[in-house]
Amino acid sequence: MRMLVLGGTGFVGGATVTEAVRRGWSVTVFNRGLHGDVPAGVQRLRGDRTAPGGLAALAGGEWDLVVDTWDGAPRAVRDAARALVGSVPHYVYVSSGSVYAEPVEPGSDEDAPTVAAAADAVEGDYAQLKAGGERAAVEVFADRALLARAGLILGPGEDIGRLPWWLGRVARGGEVLAPGPRELPVQYVDVRDLATWLLDRGAEGVGGAYNVVGRTGHATMGELLDAAVAVTGSDAVLRWTDPEPILAAGVEPWNDLPIWIPLGHEYRWLQERDVERAYAAGLACRPAAETVADTWRWLREVGRIPPRAGRPARAAVGLDPEREAALLAAVAGRAAPA
Repeated sequence: MRMLVLGGTGFVGGATVTEAVRRGWSVTVFNRGLHGDVPAGVQRLRGDRTAPGGLAALAGGEWDLVVDTWDGAPRAVRDAARALVGSVPHYVYVSSGSVYAEPVEPGSDEDAPTVAAAADAVEGDYAQLKAGGERAAVEVFADRALLARAGLILGPGEDIGRLPWWLGRVARGGEVLAPGPRELPVQYVDVRDLATWLLDRGAEGVGGAYNVVGRTGHATMGELLDAAVAVTGSDAVLRWTDPEPILAAGVEPWNDLPIWIPLGHEYRWLQERDVERAYAAGLACRPAAETVADTWRWLREVGRIPPRAGRPARAAVGLDPEREAALLAAVAGRAAPA
C-alpha cells in the first residue's frame, strides 16, 4: 500500500505514519520540513501548501491513499485535493467533532447539522476551519472522501497536554483536586486506535462522515486518575469533589481541569456523541490503563509536551497550583496554605 500523509510529524499524523510503517506500507510525507522527524524509510517531500506553487513536489506522484490532518484554512485542503485528484483514489480527512452546530444534543450522530463553512475560506474559528476542510475534500473527491470526526484524542505524542497535565499533576503528589463524580463517563480515542481505523478504512476506500471516538463510558474520570496514580507511583491523594463548588469557583471544565465535562454542562455533548457508525466500521479501543501508562512512559522519555508541528501554539491547559490549593481548602473548610 502506498500512502501519502499531508503533514506527518505531529500528533495524529505521526501516529498514522508510525502505524503505516509498522504494516510495511510505502509511506511518503509532505510538509515544510521544519518540524519533527519521520521513521527510517519514509520519503519526505517538502513544500508549503499555503504558498503559491507550494504543492509542486506532489506533481507526478501516485499513491493509493492520502491522509490529511490539516486544521488551518480550508482553501489549503481544497487546493491539495485538486492537486491530488488524479494521483490518488481516496482522500482521508481527519476532521473533528467540533464541526457540529450548537446547540448539540448529547447522543447526536453524524447526521446532526454542522456549522456554516466554505471550502475556499482562508479564516474562521476551529469548527469552521474543520467543517470547511470537510467540504473541500468532498467537493473534489465526493464519496471517495472519508471524514473522520475525531473526538478527544489522547495517547503518546499528545501536543495539547490534557492527559500529560493530569499525569504531571498526580506525579507531584499531595492532595489532588479530582473533579467528580469519579464514575463520570468520559469519551476519547487513543491516537493509535484512531490511526489504525484511518488506515483500515482508508485502504478499503470507505467514504462518508464518522464520529471516530470511543463509546461514552469506555472509561471514567476515576479510572483515568486512578491509573495516573498507579503508573506514576505517586503518593497523591485524589480528593473527589462535586462539580458545584468547582464551577462556582470559576473553574472551566475541559481547560482548567482537562478532559472533565460534568453532566448538565453546555458542552457535555463533547463527551456524549453517538459512535455506533464507527464501531460498526471496525473501531476498537484499547483499555484506558494502557493509554495512561504509555503516555506516562512517553512523557518521561521526551521530558515535555512537544510544540504543535507547524501550527500556532494553543493556550496551556490545567489549573494553577494556587487556585487548586485554595479550592481544596475551601471545600475542606480550612484556611488555604500561605
